[in-house]
Amino acid sequence: MAKISIDLNEATIIKKEPIVGIDLGTTNSLVAHIDPESGDTVILSAGNKDLLVPSVVHFDNEDRAVVGNAAVNMLSAHPERTIYSAKRLMGRSYSDIQDHSAFFGYKIIETDEEELVKVQVGDRFYSPIELSAEILKELKYRAENSLGQSVRKAVITVPAYFNDNQRQATRDAGKLAGLDVLRILNEPTAASLAYGIGMQEAEAKTVAVFDLGGGTFDVSILRIEDGVYDVMATNGDTYLGGDDIDRAILNYWRAEDPKLAEAFDDHSLRLQAETAKKHLSIHDQFSVMHEGHDLQIDRDTFESLIEPLVERMMGSCKVAMKDAGLDISQIDEVAMVGGSTRVPFVRERVGQFFSESHLNTEIDPDQVVALGAAVEADILAGNRTDTLLLDVTPLSLGIETMGGLMDVIIPRNTNIPTNAAKSYTTSVDGQVNLKVNVFQGERDLVSENRKLAEFDLRGIPAMPAGLPKIQVSFMLDADGILRVEASETRSGVKQEISVKPQYGLSDEAVENMLLESLKNAEGDMRFRALTEARNEANNLILSAEKFLEHHADDIEPSERESIVVQLNRLRTSVAGEDKDLILAEIENLNDITRPFAEQMMDKAVSAALKGKNI
Repeated sequence: MAKISIDLNEATIIKKEPIVGIDLGTTNSLVAHIDPESGDTVILSAGNKDLLVPSVVHFDNEDRAVVGNAAVNMLSAHPERTIYSAKRLMGRSYSDIQDHSAFFGYKIIETDEEELVKVQVGDRFYSPIELSAEILKELKYRAENSLGQSVRKAVITVPAYFNDNQRQATRDAGKLAGLDVLRILNEPTAASLAYGIGMQEAEAKTVAVFDLGGGTFDVSILRIEDGVYDVMATNGDTYLGGDDIDRAILNYWRAEDPKLAEAFDDHSLRLQAETAKKHLSIHDQFSVMHEGHDLQIDRDTFESLIEPLVERMMGSCKVAMKDAGLDISQIDEVAMVGGSTRVPFVRERVGQFFSESHLNTEIDPDQVVALGAAVEADILAGNRTDTLLLDVTPLSLGIETMGGLMDVIIPRNTNIPTNAAKSYTTSVDGQVNLKVNVFQGERDLVSENRKLAEFDLRGIPAMPAGLPKIQVSFMLDADGILRVEASETRSGVKQEISVKPQYGLSDEAVENMLLESLKNAEGDMRFRALTEARNEANNLILSAEKFLEHHADDIEPSERESIVVQLNRLRTSVAGEDKDLILAEIENLNDITRPFAEQMMDKAVSAALKGKNI
């Protein structure tokens, strides 16, 4: 029997150190934590008004990265240096995304079709792992500033239908951001934890989690009983989401007015399409004049455009239900997750497929996954012992056999962690080496599936064909990451590997990047502080300009002149590199405008109360 060694000091550290939950999303990302004193689950924002961090990275001319809203502001001016939807590129080669490359406003490099896709910004080349790491660094920064202590451990969520390459790539991104990723958690499982379904003693439910984000979609069927979360089946599409809904509107406008292709870049239209989608979620008509072009669409047209996308989602729901071996009537609740589930037509079709009365939309769909990740982090921290997660592998795992066929060793929707093995033999007399090719997918031919790894079992004793007994064992951990072992049982010859993603980073590459990050940490911190000061200044300048415009009749010319002079001083400081000077000028402008703002407030209150008895 194997001995298990536990370092009690390490166990103590894990309980004391904060473990955060991270939703690394296509459109937005969040970080959450459970307060150990109150037990409340909170989104960590470091005092920022916006809880969501847009998953957008901008590189300036010196290749320094800014993330979130500051990066979004650069999309129109510098689309070639501003990266969005990096999650769609995770663990993918160019051959995977070449049909969709026109969707991206930045340059995706055509190298070897079987290598990890890269994004070119100026003279630099970035992998999706590095881009995702920049977003994770921002979330780590937020968490540390909110909690007032170092954060080194995290749970990161991924779509249930992410394959092994994409999961490994996500783990690599966490490592590159300085995080020890304790668990890669499926988003639907996180969502069910956030809803607290099954948290009540003796509660038993069968739940469907419908998760439609910006770039990915999946549906999972869970059986939750006595605190055990058993994922029965999952299905989905890692290239289907809100981005595709935006694209449908964009293509419609271009078909209606071919001149649009000449008038706007792709990004400009994409933003208008996203605005239209949100507007049509609560209105029947959208219309806007944009640089001489009348962009219109009504809800009926919108729904007809996205119907094929929604039908693909319903197809995944059917497969998931079939795999779970359940009838629709056996579903007790449907948890709606992801910002794109706000689209009324999506909710309507989900309600028709399952049951409208079973739809649960109580939690903000943008926050639910991060909140659930925080619950899992709390479980791993040892603060919650009444909950057990039994997740599944979304795709079958197997090896290549004679004729290029896929022989499945671990079928899809198998609970993880799990072990499985099969026995094989040689096909040639005297064969002393055997190549083991590991694949993931559902097709009978390996050429139609995803190759994960290959290795050689060497030193098999020369024997007649069919006599050697070779056992291939798959060990799949709780993160859905695979280890493979092959052995010839008669001789004891053995070979074992941890499957490394074809499209990930080597340990050496990650180490080099971390060293580079540490070397530049001080400069990066100065740049961040300068960028945040500039953002605060620009927001204040905009507010002051609006204040002067709205209250032009209430301010004396001399008072107005003093504000304008200070505004110009602040603008000048923003153009420079002195963060402390910018902050000082911000304070000076606040000091000058504060009395006027108070006067305007007093006038407004007096006008509101005029003629009323108190």
